[in-house]
Amino acid sequence: MNLTALVDLAEGLQDIVSKLIPNWTSFLVQLAAFLVLVGVVIYFAYKPVKKIIKTRQDYIDENIKQSELAKSRANDNIIKSEETLTESNRKANEIIAQAKLDAEAERNRIMEETSSMVTKMKLDAEADIEQSKEDAKEEIRKEMVNLALDASSEILSRNVNTKDNEKLAEEFIRSMDK
Repeated sequence: MNLTALVDLAEGLQDIVSKLIPNWTSFLVQLAAFLVLVGVVIYFAYKPVKKIIKTRQDYIDENIKQSELAKSRANDNIIKSEETLTESNRKANEIIAQAKLDAEAERNRIMEETSSMVTKMKLDAEADIEQSKEDAKEEIRKEMVNLALDASSEILSRNVNTKDNEKLAEEFIRSMDK
């Protein structure tokens, strides 16, 4: 090999070694820059982001608590609603039962009134029938008296006075009633 090639190779090795092992001042400066960059990122990015995340976490936790509380209230309201519905159904059944009893009592009262009216109407009708019978008997009696008077005047062929006529008619009616 040639000397120039060896020199080039040595320079290349030295260059590689210098690149692999940097000088300490450069390393410390870069390390310090890196630490400053990490500090700046932590101060301006990490802490605010962590604070935002913490605030968001607190907000989510509060919403979860409120949701659980609202769910608990909703369950309580459902239970109260069911109790109210049950009570309303019970009251409705009581009202219906009372209405049936009242209707039955009203029906019985109306039936009694109707029955008493029918009985009164029967009694009135019987009284009217009795009165009609009496009126008919009286009319028949008068007609018989007139017939008897006419018959007696024909039989006697003489004129009987009114007193005699009435006496004869009364006797004739009594004999017919027996």
